[in-house]
Amino acid sequence: MPPSGETPQLVTRRKVIKGLIGAVFGVGTLQLARHQIFYHDINMQRLSDRREVNSPLYAKRGTLYDRNGNVLASSEECYNIALNTQKITDRDDVVDALVEHLGVKRSRARELTGKDTTWIYVKLQADIDEAEALMATGLSGIEYESTVKRVYPYGSTASQVLGVVGTDNTGITGLELQYEEELRGTDGWIVRERAADGSYIAGGAYSKQDAVDGNDLVLTIDVNIQQTAEEVIAEAVESFGAQTGTVLVTIPSTGEILAACSYPTYNPTDLSSARTEDMNLRAVTDAYEPGSVFKALVCGAAIDMGVVDTDTTFTVPPVVMAGDDEVTDTDDRDYTMDMSVREIMRRSSNTGMILVGEQIGADKFAEYIDAYGIGQRSGIDFPGENTGIVKDRADYDGASVAAMSFGQSLSVAPVELVRAVSAIANAGVMTTPHFVRARRGEEVDWTDTEKRAISEEAAVKVADMMRTVVDEGTGTTGQVLGYDVSAKTGTAQRASESGGYIKNSYTASFMGFAPTDDPAVQVYVMIDGTANLSTVVGESFATILQTSLEAFGVRPTS
Repeated sequence: MPPSGETPQLVTRRKVIKGLIGAVFGVGTLQLARHQIFYHDINMQRLSDRREVNSPLYAKRGTLYDRNGNVLASSEECYNIALNTQKITDRDDVVDALVEHLGVKRSRARELTGKDTTWIYVKLQADIDEAEALMATGLSGIEYESTVKRVYPYGSTASQVLGVVGTDNTGITGLELQYEEELRGTDGWIVRERAADGSYIAGGAYSKQDAVDGNDLVLTIDVNIQQTAEEVIAEAVESFGAQTGTVLVTIPSTGEILAACSYPTYNPTDLSSARTEDMNLRAVTDAYEPGSVFKALVCGAAIDMGVVDTDTTFTVPPVVMAGDDEVTDTDDRDYTMDMSVREIMRRSSNTGMILVGEQIGADKFAEYIDAYGIGQRSGIDFPGENTGIVKDRADYDGASVAAMSFGQSLSVAPVELVRAVSAIANAGVMTTPHFVRARRGEEVDWTDTEKRAISEEAAVKVADMMRTVVDEGTGTTGQVLGYDVSAKTGTAQRASESGGYIKNSYTASFMGFAPTDDPAVQVYVMIDGTANLSTVVGESFATILQTSLEAFGVRPTS
C-alpha cells in the first residue's frame, strides 16, 4: 500500500504499448538513418551490382604474319553460349538444340538445363555459324556473349612459335606471351541493366566503351620453310626411334629465324589433348650437350688465338685421357696417326680435338666460351630460354677443357649454339636469332645486338674446313647438289640421371650453312634419344637447306 495521502502511480497497459512502439520506432529510425546516411553509397553499389551487368568487349589481338604476308594467326568474332534456366520454357527443345548445333553430349545438356541459375556457360568461343544456327531456333533461355578467339589458317604450323591465347584473350605461351602488350590491345566494356530473372531490361541503364584492337606483327618466319622443317623433323624422329627433334633455320647475317620447331608438337585448337612439354619450343627451352658441333667453335678460338692453323699437324694417339676417363674416336682407331687440324675436323676426331684444346689452355678456353655467348641468354625474343650448364673458370678440373673440346661436360640451348656458329658464317660476328621483323608498320632494328666473337680470318678458315667435312668427311649426307655447303656433325652421348652416360643413346645433330663463301641460310637439325649417329640427320639437314636456298632464290655455286 502507498503511504497515506499519496495517489497511486499506476502504469497502464496502454502506456506500456506506447512505450514499446516508441522504442521500436526509434531503433528503426536509427537503422534507417545509418543506411541512408552512413551506408548509402555501399547499398547503392550493391543494388547496382544486382541490376547492372558489366560485360567485357574484348579487343581483337593483332594479326601475326609471316615474312611474305601470309596470316599465321588472327582473331575473329565468336560467341560464348550460356543458359538462363529460369527463362527456359521448353527444356527438351533446348537440349535438342544444344546437342545438334553445339555438339554437346545429351547427358551434359540435360544436366545444364536442369540447374537453377540465371547464367551458366555451355560452350566458350563457339563459331559464329554455330551461334547463328542456335539463334535461329528462337528458344528462350539461351544467352549469347560476344567475344573473340584466335584462328590459324595454317593449322598447327608454327604452333610452338606462335603460342597459345587463353579464353580471356591473354597470351599464355610463345610469341603471344612475349609480345602480349603489343598484340592484346585494350578491352572495352558494356553495362546493361538486368531484371530479376536475368533478362535485359529494354530502355534500362546502358553505357559502352569500345575496345581498341592490338597491333599486328610481321614475323621473320617463312611458312613454306616452316612446313618443310616440321614435316622433315617428324619423319626423322619417327624413322630413327628418337624421343624428340628440333630444327632452327636462320639467316646468319641478320639472325632472322625462318623456321623453328620441335617434335612432337600439338594442335592449338585442341589443347585438351596437348602435353605441356610438346608446347615448348625446345630450341629455346631445353639444353643438351652439343657434341662434335662444338668442335667448330673450338677450332675458331684456336685459329683466332694463332696457336694453330688449318694445316697445323698433331700426332694423335688412339686414346687420350680426359682426367680419369679414356677418350677414343668413333672409328675405334687403335693406332697413332698424324692429323692436321683440317683432318681432325674432317674425321671429327675427339682425341685430336683434345690436343687442340690443350693449345688454347683453360683461361683462354673460358674466355672464348664467354665470347661465343655460351651459357648466356642469346637475346632471342621468346620466353623461357634455358641457359644450360656451363662451368665457371674457377670450377674447371683436370678433365674440363679436354671434355669440352669435343662437346661434352657442358649443355647449351640450341638457340645459343646457332648464335655462336653464326659467327663462323658471318665473318666472325654473331647475330641474335629473332622472330619479329616489323611492328607498328616499322622494321625492327636488331643490329645493336650483334657481337664479334672471332676474327674474320678465323671464321673464313673454319668455314672452309667445315666445307671439307661435307665434301669428304663425316657430313657427306648433308650435301646439296650444286651448292658449296659447310657443316659439322655432332653425336653426343646422353647423360644419365644416375651419373655417367646412357649406353647407345645419343643426341644426333647437324649444323651448317650455305653457300660457304656467302652464307644465305644456316640450318640446325637435332634428334634426341636415338641409337643412331649424327650422319642419319644429314639428309634432313640437306632437305631443309635446299628448300630454304630455293625459297630465297640463291643461285647454285657449282
